[in-house]
Amino acid sequence: MDGSADLRTRLRAVVAHRMETDPAHDLAHLDRVWTNAQAIADDQTDMSVLLAASYLHDLVNLPKDDPDRHLASRKSAVESEPILQDLGYNSNQIRAIQHAIEAHSFSADITPKTAEARVLRDADRLDALGAIGIARNFSVSGALGRTLYDAADPFAQNRPLDDLHFSLDHWKVKLLGLPGDMLTQTGRQIAEQRTTRMIRFLEEFAEEIGNSLPQSWVND
Repeated sequence: MDGSADLRTRLRAVVAHRMETDPAHDLAHLDRVWTNAQAIADDQTDMSVLLAASYLHDLVNLPKDDPDRHLASRKSAVESEPILQDLGYNSNQIRAIQHAIEAHSFSADITPKTAEARVLRDADRLDALGAIGIARNFSVSGALGRTLYDAADPFAQNRPLDDLHFSLDHWKVKLLGLPGDMLTQTGRQIAEQRTTRMIRFLEEFAEEIGNSLPQSWVND
C-alpha cells in the first residue's frame, strides 16, 4: 500500500456518499485534511496509513450537540476495518489507521501515540482555523440555530463564555487556543498563521458592530 493517486481515488469513492449532509464535514473537508497532512508529514510518517486515516476519520459524523459526539471517532475506527481490508491493508496498518482515527477527535480525548496520529490530529484541527475555519464555524453554528454573537456583550467581557448559544464565543472557548495544542512543529506554524487571519477578521467584525476587540482575545 502507498499514497498513490489510485488509492486516494478509491478512498474518495468509498466515503463520498457518506459525506453529503454536513457542509463542514463533507468530502471537501477530507480533501483539505489530506492536503494539510501532507504539508505536516515528515519522513517518519507512513503516508499510506496517513492517507487512509485522512479519508476515513469522519466515517461516523455525529452532530456537535449529540450526547454521543465523543464516541464518533471510535465508531469511525470500527467502521473503517472492512473498508481497509477490501483495500488490501494488512492488520498492522489497519491498527495504525484505527488509532489515528480514534485519536484525532477533540472530544474523544485520546492521546495520539504514533506519528500518523499526531499528524492527522493537527491536520484536522488546522481545518478549523483560518478563512476556511471561519466559514465552517458559522456554518455549524447556523445549522445548530446558534446566534452569531451576544449583542449586549459580543466578546463576553461581563458574562461567562457560552458557545452553546453564541457562535463567536466558540472562537475564545476553543478555536483561538488550537495553535498551542498542536503536536507538530509545522502544524503549529501553520496554525499560528491561520489564527492571525482570524484575529484580523475579528478586529474588522468588532469595528462593524461598533465595538472593539479585547486584547485578551488577541493574546489567547
